[in-house]
Amino acid sequence: MPEITLNKPKKSSGPSAIGKSYLLAYNGVQTLGWTYLLWQSLVYFLNRGTLDAYWNEIKWTLYIFQGGAVLEILHSLIGLVSSGALVVFMQVYSRVFLVFAVLMVVQASTVSPGLPLCILAWSITEIVRYSYYGLNLINAVPQTLTFLRYSTFLILYPLGVTGELLCMYHSLDEIYEKKLYTISFPNEWNFAFDFYYAMYFYMFLYLPIFPYLFGHMLKQRRKVLGSEKKSKCN
Repeated sequence: MPEITLNKPKKSSGPSAIGKSYLLAYNGVQTLGWTYLLWQSLVYFLNRGTLDAYWNEIKWTLYIFQGGAVLEILHSLIGLVSSGALVVFMQVYSRVFLVFAVLMVVQASTVSPGLPLCILAWSITEIVRYSYYGLNLINAVPQTLTFLRYSTFLILYPLGVTGELLCMYHSLDEIYEKKLYTISFPNEWNFAFDFYYAMYFYMFLYLPIFPYLFGHMLKQRRKVLGSEKKSKCN
């Protein structure tokens, strides 16, 4: 799912000078990386590229910069940012799972029409998010960027979720036929696991989780943008 946590640097004490420099570099690199991924995608499709070869065009960029998001869990664990590690893990997990457990392994998912939807939603979200965090470290966030940070999710979050579900849906037949990640009886562990049915269950979880997280972002939007309106009136 598109990243939605408020993973801001701590306001009370804040990171050290070294920590702030690192976070500036991290957010800057991630902003550039996701910008490059969006540019790759736009150029590819403007040049009449097809879904058949799209994954090969963008996969290494996605591996690097989506994989780089795992560092956000470490940032939380060592106190560089204020968000709890469990909350950050939950937000990072869904995308990492889709990229490294599904797209990386299941060829059918890479030719799903959901893939460009994911990349479009994810890349714009991350360009806004990482640039917001980076500028927030030096107290230089323009009002336009704040508005985008708390408004683009209204379109991009449903778009990204739709893309993710489409990618998983199109992976199901291949998972079933190849018995991917499946452990069958008999085996020495006396344990069975069917990834095909687990995927159905995982997709079903989007039904209760999506409204909850989307509602959370709506509350954050009202809180942040509402406070800005009040400050202008005062």
